Amino acid sequence: MTATDPRTRVLLTGATGNWGRAALREFRERGDRTRVVAFALDTPQDRAVLDEFHDMENLEIFWGDLLNSADVQRAIRDVDLILHVGAVVSPLADQHPELAQRVNIGSMQNIIRAVAALPDPGSVGVVGIGSVAETGDRTPPIHWGRVGDPIRVSRFDEYGQTKVVAEKLLIESRLPKWAWLRQTGIFHPGMLALRDPIMTHSTLGGVMEWATAEDSARLLAGLAERDLPDEFWGGIYNIGGGEEWRLTNWRLQTAISGALGVTDVRGWYDRNWFATQNFHGHWYTDSDRLNDLVPFRKDTFDEALARAVATLPSSVRSAGRVPGWIVKNLVMRPLTRKPRGTMHAIAHHDEAAIRAHFGSLEAWHAIGDWTTFAVPEPSRTPAYLDHGFDEDKAAEGWDRTDYVHAAEFRGGEVVSPVVQEGRPREPLIWSCAFGHIFAASPLLILIGGHWCPDCTRDTAGYERQAEHNPFLAQLYSHTPARRDEAARR
Repeated sequence: MTATDPRTRVLLTGATGNWGRAALREFRERGDRTRVVAFALDTPQDRAVLDEFHDMENLEIFWGDLLNSADVQRAIRDVDLILHVGAVVSPLADQHPELAQRVNIGSMQNIIRAVAALPDPGSVGVVGIGSVAETGDRTPPIHWGRVGDPIRVSRFDEYGQTKVVAEKLLIESRLPKWAWLRQTGIFHPGMLALRDPIMTHSTLGGVMEWATAEDSARLLAGLAERDLPDEFWGGIYNIGGGEEWRLTNWRLQTAISGALGVTDVRGWYDRNWFATQNFHGHWYTDSDRLNDLVPFRKDTFDEALARAVATLPSSVRSAGRVPGWIVKNLVMRPLTRKPRGTMHAIAHHDEAAIRAHFGSLEAWHAIGDWTTFAVPEPSRTPAYLDHGFDEDKAAEGWDRTDYVHAAEFRGGEVVSPVVQEGRPREPLIWSCAFGHIFAASPLLILIGGHWCPDCTRDTAGYERQAEHNPFLAQLYSHTPARRDEAARR
């Protein structure tokens, strides 16, 4: 804000995406309190999207490239808050992993450098956006999670890997005023018409705590309000819609198809088209924390679904009138056989993809048909993984003993000969069970759930790593006794 205009000046990247457009609509309603600078590429597509906001009084458009450091430096001048929503996301990130790496990591680097170079870096708040994909596969019975759980990205998920790196960059940046938000699945009208092989990666027995694009937009706008609590800064948060939005994948599937007039969606698919593992999503034990700080939840699932269906063309809304066998054989079956589809892996004997999606070819053969399918009903009693340190102890009171215990619980050790008590943001040197040496702050390890970056990249080796890493092993122990033990700690 300036002396002539007391409104908060916000730089919003990713303004032309689903979340970004919803955010602009929300900011338009708060024109008396905020001014928005939308950072966008100067392309015909982005110009067409932003035409919707041509009469938005409190909007400026900055045409530039997030990978051009000079553009970023100019864009952040005189802003109070940066909401870095822009990213290459799935399924585009799956199709072009190199692009995802370049954009998602490079843009974060440029923003950090630009803010750090300001005369007063603390005058600008930087909010980075991560993803539930950072914590990867959570198949029931282990389907609850929170910030601090193991960072474990699903195999072949380059988007999730880029967000792990970007998160580390921001947390370790030494910027005075930052926060990281791990976004969950965003419910928006476009997903009702999605036709991409990534659909086959979603497990029928999995779960997700969703949030609507509109609620997520209210969150971003709330961060620009003058009464934002100071305690928000320096935190890592899960974005989730709360209890109302803790859905099973099966309920989401049947609710959407039912809203389109489909009486039994099983007529559209074979059961074994869907992966049984290696996706992402879980219910949060801690998503209320963010809503308590920045109230943003308003939408209910039924209301949001009805709103989404109303935006669809009549041909899609009347999908239930099309015989199921036509949809199955002319639309869905070919889709599963496209590259990245599960049946493409089966047809082409792609052993790595088969292991990722099903565990083995034998396990895929054993899935069976719909006659043996049971509607998933995972436990709604929250369960907690052990983080390997005294979580009741304030970070400022951590000492070498805390770090040694945390490292041992991860199968490694603290290598740094000197540890300064009460400085959780200062990087230390650690070693994992496989001898990899890496630098990371205690905050990143204990609060963020990060560990060895080499091991995090080795997605095919997670189960082998878990044999030496009790922290990670909790995600591979499906016995009730182990879960109850973890919940008591």
